[in-house]
Amino acid sequence: MLSPSPERALPQPRPAILGIPRALIWGYVGVLLFMIGDGVETSYLPTYFKTDLGFAEASVGVIFTVYGVTAAVGAFLAGGLSDQWGPRRVMMAGAVCWVVCHALMLAVAIPAHSYGLILAGYGLRGFGYPLFAYGFMVWIMAGAPERQLGKALGWFWFCFTMGYPVLGSALVSFLKPMIGFYHTLWVSLAMIVAGALVVLLLLRERTGFQGLSRGPERVGLARTFLGCFTVMFAKPRVGMGAVVRLINTTSQFGIWVFTPLFLVDRIGFSAQEWASLLIVMMVSNLACVVLFGALGDRWSRRKTVAWLGGVVSALACLALYYVPQTAGHDYPLVAIAAGALGVGMAGYVPLPPLMTAQAPERKGQIMSAYTLGAGASMAFGPLIGTVFIGSIGIGGVMGIYAALHLLSTVLVLCMKTPEPPMDHARPAPVAATAIRGADA
Repeated sequence: MLSPSPERALPQPRPAILGIPRALIWGYVGVLLFMIGDGVETSYLPTYFKTDLGFAEASVGVIFTVYGVTAAVGAFLAGGLSDQWGPRRVMMAGAVCWVVCHALMLAVAIPAHSYGLILAGYGLRGFGYPLFAYGFMVWIMAGAPERQLGKALGWFWFCFTMGYPVLGSALVSFLKPMIGFYHTLWVSLAMIVAGALVVLLLLRERTGFQGLSRGPERVGLARTFLGCFTVMFAKPRVGMGAVVRLINTTSQFGIWVFTPLFLVDRIGFSAQEWASLLIVMMVSNLACVVLFGALGDRWSRRKTVAWLGGVVSALACLALYYVPQTAGHDYPLVAIAAGALGVGMAGYVPLPPLMTAQAPERKGQIMSAYTLGAGASMAFGPLIGTVFIGSIGIGGVMGIYAALHLLSTVLVLCMKTPEPPMDHARPAPVAATAIRGADA
């Protein structure tokens, strides 16, 4: 892993555009284009498999389950592979995986109506987007100045979210009536290629061109991935951070599954109103990710995650149940609760630099622990509802989500940044500045 250097401990002034490090700006453009291409399918692909290709609901469910598993594995691999290969090669590996699997699915599997080929192609394609997107997030962690990390990560999540559920869905809504969904999927392939080419040809920041693990710290691939697990135990605060990341979106994925059953079936909201509530949630999230990232840089990363992430999310989970339960079909009040959850999710943006501060020489492995929590939340959120909704109802499930967010508040408040050992060869004012820059 990279050993801290004087330049990283005390970043020199570097030009930035709205908080985006200028040297990394093309990476943000590439991620935005890539996630637009990846998000084209989100609103209609399950229906396409069922209605147009004639697959049974259970079979469609298997396809997306396999995709979810490979996406979670890809998210975990991104950090460890960045230690070995460098973020740039990881991103290109993700792009190639996505392009090849998607092209084979469109050119061979779908025309043949082959369930087996679609399952294999779409399932393997799940490795693609996490390697590309999270590979760039590791690049940000390694290449952005310490004092700008929160804002830089906020812009990453802005591009990720703006591309995936927002502009991707808007693109398919625009193109599908004109050219059909199948041809729209070819457009998504073009967007992926465009995003990859932007990174390949225009992103020249040198940190990501080589493995982050170097010199005596460099070990083999197997030991690197083993370290992605052991770092959570060797550095317990890293393990705490992984649990906090798991909790971050656990409620989100669970709410997406179970809240519509409550609001539509019991309260009387329409499906269109629920869809608009999701838009409110994501727009609120987009409005706050950069703001809270900058707030973490200037105020405190721990306190931002704890109070604006954990506490706000906990209150929002409770409000999403008790507001409609009490006020009934009151759209403005429920929209405020949905927006509050989007705000709370944004509060967790400063978590990665807080985690890597626990062991700066193991950034790639720590980011694998972070993305492991992100991937696991996709299954953990719905699992909680599946297990408990029959016995304690939707109110009890929302209470569990709220309690988990409060647990994340406690955990993150325990994640104080360790002070680096004093380097006697370095002037004292430099060391003091490094400590102040690490986090509040």
